[in-house]
Amino acid sequence: MAQTDPPSPPHGWPIPAGANLKAANADSVTPVPPPKSAIPTTRTVLSAGLVTGITAALVCLALRILAWIFRAQFLIAPMPGSSETLEPVPWLGVILIPFAAAMIGALVAAAFLGVRYGRGLVLLLGTLVALVSLAGPLLQPEAVTWPTRIWLVVMHVATWLIVVPQVARIIGDSDPRITASFRDDTAETPANYQS
Repeated sequence: MAQTDPPSPPHGWPIPAGANLKAANADSVTPVPPPKSAIPTTRTVLSAGLVTGITAALVCLALRILAWIFRAQFLIAPMPGSSETLEPVPWLGVILIPFAAAMIGALVAAAFLGVRYGRGLVLLLGTLVALVSLAGPLLQPEAVTWPTRIWLVVMHVATWLIVVPQVARIIGDSDPRITASFRDDTAETPANYQS
């Protein structure tokens, strides 16, 4: 039996060998696949880091204001094991730390652009980093109150929820299994395509 090429989708562009018909948008409501220029770049990932970082910083600031209203002390040991001196968490730190975490995370995640299963890898790596970062608030000395620890944990979780899934989604949009069927931006539009 002779091997035949996969059927062409209704939009007229040929499907690359080995591409999934679903990824080629053959059964989509809009059967024209996206252009290759829609594949995320490092700039796209860093923009997502900037937006999610600002959002996480504002959410953490709102949580810090809420904790202040409830009279949480926000005194922590600056270095592990130094329980004799507790210092207040600076208000600026509540803003800068989530922002810096988002930007550094986006920069690291950009290394996964175009990698198969990049979305899952970034999600896993971001989750592991978030879990390790929880050691800071949870392993504070006895002198640090539990309300302070809980507020700090909530800030860590909020930052994770805002930053990691969004950056992972953008990285996933560059997966070669998905972008294999994207059309070339310079290719001519088929005659039967109505815009």
